[in-house]
Amino acid sequence: MNAAFAPKDENRKILHFDLDSFFCAVEEQRNTSLRGIPFAVGGRPEARGVVASCSYPARKFGIRSAMPMSRALRLCPQLVIIPGNHKLYSETSRQVMERLKKPGRLVEQISIDEAFLDVSREAEPGEVIARRLQKKIHAQLGLPCSIGVATNKLVAKIATDVGKSAARGEGPPNAIQVVPPGKEAGFLAPLPAEALWGVGPKTAALLEEKGIRTIGDIARQTEQDLVAWFGKHGHDLFLRSRGVDRGEVQPLHETKSISRETTFARDLRDADELRKTLSVLSEGVARRLHHENLAGTTIKLKLRWADFTTLTRQVTVDPPVDDPDSIYKYSLHLFEAVWKAGRPVRLLGVGVSGLGAPIRQLTLWEVGSEAKFSEKERRLLEAIQELRVRFGDQVIRQGSPDSQDK
Repeated sequence: MNAAFAPKDENRKILHFDLDSFFCAVEEQRNTSLRGIPFAVGGRPEARGVVASCSYPARKFGIRSAMPMSRALRLCPQLVIIPGNHKLYSETSRQVMERLKKPGRLVEQISIDEAFLDVSREAEPGEVIARRLQKKIHAQLGLPCSIGVATNKLVAKIATDVGKSAARGEGPPNAIQVVPPGKEAGFLAPLPAEALWGVGPKTAALLEEKGIRTIGDIARQTEQDLVAWFGKHGHDLFLRSRGVDRGEVQPLHETKSISRETTFARDLRDADELRKTLSVLSEGVARRLHHENLAGTTIKLKLRWADFTTLTRQVTVDPPVDDPDSIYKYSLHLFEAVWKAGRPVRLLGVGVSGLGAPIRQLTLWEVGSEAKFSEKERRLLEAIQELRVRFGDQVIRQGSPDSQDK
């Protein structure tokens, strides 16, 4: 490997931690009769549910995450469907992440079942630390996990994927894959181009047209050629294909966007129902923004037609917004610009990005009594949140704009 492309610090020890089939593993802890049989966690097929997670016996039938549940049942008629329990999964995830932490160790949670760890300050080899963590999580929580070990996040993540693929069998892989310092490029070279961060379907198709099929093929291209083909993204491909990643493990994972979406049980074409759905989604996004003390400058609409064609539209606003009325107003404007009366809609989604601290403006009621009003508002929000926790999100809902007192 050319020294010019060597990782910034070959003494770094980065772990990528990934719980194996997390939702299913949690369900097997609750109901041991599920072990060894094909089952999936997700929604019902008649409600257009999808597979959120599936057991390893189910995978032998070709079932995969994000697959429509109706198709999963066609592949495996005896498939057992388990409705998701996201409150339980979130709490279990919290317990796992707490066990990964240690003084001097950086832990960056990137999803409910994944995290990066920087263990560079610890004296033991990365593989030893990984095996101890794997045993600890299994012994204390009964959950299987796979871990990739390398000098950077990019290679550690790909190492996990490679380790899990190589260990495929009847049960969880429980894999540990180590990439020694200086071996990053050689490890990546034979892997398909799509395994590299930043190579999605479009980029992969363009690479295929040029006869570039593996990460090693990318690494053999000049930086000038890659930049000519892909612009600034070509520079990233040039470095990543050689196993170079400067990204640091960030203990606090920054929220970049907040969104809510829903897939209808039947294609919906009623204008009032579609507007009500946008209102409910806007309220859900606003609630999450308030919870994280954020506001956003970009409102985004996601819409999927009955033929599965999906489009997105967005608008930039100033000042940033975090209230349901504003989010609904802008998302409704985007919706009405693309929807024609009577056209059936399969999915609607609302999102907010460009996030930062909210900008508060005093209302007439707050002038001269800011502290008192803020305390009253805080108590009201806390009461509403408590009601939702106890009785569900629908206990208090935003009224539709055209609602009237009865």
